Amino acid sequence: MELKYLFRPGKIRNVQIKNRIVRSGTYERRATKDGYVTDRLIKIYTDLAQGGTGLIIMGAMAVDPKSSGSQNQTYLYDDSFIPGQKKLVEAVHDYSDVRIAPQFVHIGRQANLNPKYSPPVGPSPILNKLSNLVPRELTVEEIRAIIERFVDAGRRAYEIGYDMVQVHAAHGYLLSDFVSPFANKRNDEYGGNTQKRTKILVDIYNRLRDEVGKNFPIIIKLQTQDFMSGGLTLNEAKEIAKILVDVGYDAIEPSGGSGESMLESMRELKKAYPSNVIKTPEDENYFLSTAKELKPLMNNCQLILVGGIKNPLSAEKILQENHADFISMCRPLLYEPDLPNRWKSGDLSPALCKSCNSCYSTMIRGEVYCVVKKRIEKRKLRKEKEMLKK
Repeated sequence: MELKYLFRPGKIRNVQIKNRIVRSGTYERRATKDGYVTDRLIKIYTDLAQGGTGLIIMGAMAVDPKSSGSQNQTYLYDDSFIPGQKKLVEAVHDYSDVRIAPQFVHIGRQANLNPKYSPPVGPSPILNKLSNLVPRELTVEEIRAIIERFVDAGRRAYEIGYDMVQVHAAHGYLLSDFVSPFANKRNDEYGGNTQKRTKILVDIYNRLRDEVGKNFPIIIKLQTQDFMSGGLTLNEAKEIAKILVDVGYDAIEPSGGSGESMLESMRELKKAYPSNVIKTPEDENYFLSTAKELKPLMNNCQLILVGGIKNPLSAEKILQENHADFISMCRPLLYEPDLPNRWKSGDLSPALCKSCNSCYSTMIRGEVYCVVKKRIEKRKLRKEKEMLKK
């Protein structure tokens, strides 16, 4: 079977992408402890480029020195980070048909996961149930300064030669907390109703567009459901998406959940992280229903579907039925960075990823990798050594 939709070229604003496969932003923890690019980090992205991914979105990159979630995260809060990132981008662009984007984040209320960055900040002083700490409420002046942090990072990315940028407004980080009625109880210009809670995302877009011109794509990873009581619902997320489409965002990657929602829904884990219970093909594509709600609102804004996509035939069907413009994957590409090439060659078996989420635990300890793949490689090496002894 020919995957004519999955491997059809696409476009985000004026940037041509060779296929509809996106590598969703995946935390790597391979930068230096001060956030500079390393050769190990570059190899992750050249492997993905060689493996056939059309658009690579990097792991969360901090825009503020006080907003990192852990050591070994990449930074772009001043010009000293430019040379290393330029080296990375040039290495990826050696594969001339591959595009790459940084993903900009401010950790916000979740910065307390790393004591180095305490006390955390947020739109309102709402207890973080994961850390049991209350963030300090940001002033309007501080919010505007953070907006400029995103803008400055975006300008640097443009100068470095990235093909586009992604703003991370999901998963309980600062920007998703602003759009969440659970975390944002403000009654000023940045809170109080849907439009005001979305204002920070509008301001980031408008200021960044002024800096990078009309041709450079600005895309967003958007929280669409908090999966916790009093949190953001899909109905309100649709209103937020309309605002972002109207202001000019070039693509939306809808997502949901956070560390807090996982804690609150521990007995019903599927509500917090559906990826934890992918046991059958029916459990895959778990944000597809969200995409079906959002796609009619997109106009010229592209919809990137993430979440449990492992089967090329179902991905092809999603694109063919116009439920999404692109599909994005994280964990399957940890196991198989060459998965797109495998599918394109005619091997249409699903991704080897087991959806066990063991890679998540590696992120907490250090460098992120596929535990299953590493275990298999160790067994293979052990057998080879045993054969040599015979």
